[in-house]
Amino acid sequence: MDRLIDFMNHPYFITSMSRDPDEVSAGLDPKYPLTLFLALGIWLVYDRYQKAHNSPLPFEVTPPAAADPGWESLPIPDASIESHLTNPDIMPPVALPGRRYITSFDPATGLHLQTVLADDEELIETKIHQAAQAQRYWKTTNFTQRRRVMRSLLKWLVDNQELCARVACRDTGKTLIDAALGEILTTCSKLEWLINSGESALQPEKRGSNLMMFYKKSEVHYEPLGVVAGIVSWNYPLHNAWSPIIASIFAGNGVILKCSENVVWSTSWFVEAIQECLRVCGHDPELVQLVCCYPEQANALIQSPTIKHITFIGSDTVGRKVAMAATKHLTPVTLELGGKDPAIILPKADIKKCAPLLLRGVYQNMGQNCIGIERILVHASLYDDLFDYFEDKVTKMRVGSVLARSPEGYISTVDGGAMINPDRFRGLEKVIFDAEEAGAQIVGGAKQYNHVYLENGYYFAPTVVGNVDPEMEIAKQEVFAPIALLIPYDKIEDAVRIANSTKYGLGASVWGPDRDLCMKVAKNLECGMVSINDFGVFYINQDLPFGGAKGSGYGRFGGPEGLRSLTNPKAVIRDRFWISTSIPKVLDYPVRSLHNSWEFSANLVHFLYGFGWRSRFAGLYNVIKLANK
Repeated sequence: MDRLIDFMNHPYFITSMSRDPDEVSAGLDPKYPLTLFLALGIWLVYDRYQKAHNSPLPFEVTPPAAADPGWESLPIPDASIESHLTNPDIMPPVALPGRRYITSFDPATGLHLQTVLADDEELIETKIHQAAQAQRYWKTTNFTQRRRVMRSLLKWLVDNQELCARVACRDTGKTLIDAALGEILTTCSKLEWLINSGESALQPEKRGSNLMMFYKKSEVHYEPLGVVAGIVSWNYPLHNAWSPIIASIFAGNGVILKCSENVVWSTSWFVEAIQECLRVCGHDPELVQLVCCYPEQANALIQSPTIKHITFIGSDTVGRKVAMAATKHLTPVTLELGGKDPAIILPKADIKKCAPLLLRGVYQNMGQNCIGIERILVHASLYDDLFDYFEDKVTKMRVGSVLARSPEGYISTVDGGAMINPDRFRGLEKVIFDAEEAGAQIVGGAKQYNHVYLENGYYFAPTVVGNVDPEMEIAKQEVFAPIALLIPYDKIEDAVRIANSTKYGLGASVWGPDRDLCMKVAKNLECGMVSINDFGVFYINQDLPFGGAKGSGYGRFGGPEGLRSLTNPKAVIRDRFWISTSIPKVLDYPVRSLHNSWEFSANLVHFLYGFGWRSRFAGLYNVIKLANK
């Protein structure tokens, strides 16, 4: 303040403030610096207010020890989620009689992570009740408060991205690159969209009207549903947990997340981070609940009358069961099920340019990716070049763990990680063998891979199956594995027919130099999403709806459509001017004349919807004439 006073008493300003009319002012008019200081003060107050209400708040979550690459634990041979039944060493010291447990382990190494008590029906009901209690206050929060939670989560995720990636890697066996692309980038993109566009998607929306309702305002208000549920798969434990949670709470709901039994360990920590963020931001962390149970207990969640919406991500077999169970209380369900996504390589496509993207699209997350490329439909003129490229790359791919040290003490560079479990290995080997017997070209291991020093890990060798016939079983069922299928075709019409020939319709991609032709092909594909000359980017842009057609499910999450599906769209209509609706005497009870009341109604229809001005004016004239009869 003293410096400011000294500055204002500078001779330069004093001279300009002289009141002597004969004295020529040589200084600066004081109104300019005073205006500047006033504006600066207003800006500082505004900036301080914005930071106080919008800036992210720091919070901490204790890192799990198992996320460290040097962590050691008890190896479990032939590990499964029920290994505790045959291995008493991994049971908790005090086990509750009659209760079920879930064993968590690293599928890349077989190391034991934890054995947790599975939720029973009573505990699930308690968690639903706790979320409902917290939601009563949360639904009254404004978007500024909700955005602050999202900003805090985004900052924490960016600051702790390597730790989060390692936690996901430990529980699923994936690589850090797979975690970065499928867990971190996608989740950051969703948080950013909610921060920047979530409020506009949920603001009351003005709707048009007609001549009859010219004096009314029509709006749609998107109100919270209450408590919603997410039942999600294991392939991306961070993103599959956070995505339904952050969308649900931004829409004003409480949320119950039922994670896969395969990723209880990592999901518990990821959900704990959201709960801690809510607590630091001054909200009840009970708003978000995690359910860890076996499928037999899931109906306690699915059929709860308190649950108002269910988002399901998983297989079509389980999705059908969830949808059927949800009919008990007519609970709406969004289903994101399996896919058999085709990539159509058009004639004259640049193989050198698109092949690396196709390779990533197939082997990202070792094929355990709902929008992974399951079929590559390549024009016959380009087939040999593409097959040679895949053969060269796939035979050099290395699989292993990014968190396990070799016998020499270092962590090897790997291209692919583990499979979540070995349950489908025999089935995969069979469809590959059947395809080879029917004339397909096989490159790669084509079977379970026994790692050199990670003998307890679950690995499947990256494989290429070429010259595939669309009628082969491997071309029809979702493999969800590191297997590239190359299907040659002669005519573009054949490629479209083959692409649409399966029961699935989740995503697709079209590749070629002619953009108009690519768009024409894309429009003829029976699916929910298409990328042109790219792979899976429709999910990075979170302003787009995500979902499929046919056997890949229904409903959407992502974008305004997905966010609004977590709300009750309430239509509200109100008076625009001083005019309000009144009942003309001719229609008022008791009806005086059946003939006059009908003539009035019929002429009103002519006035509002008649063809030609004569019909409309005649209708208006008769309406006025009959109104008071």
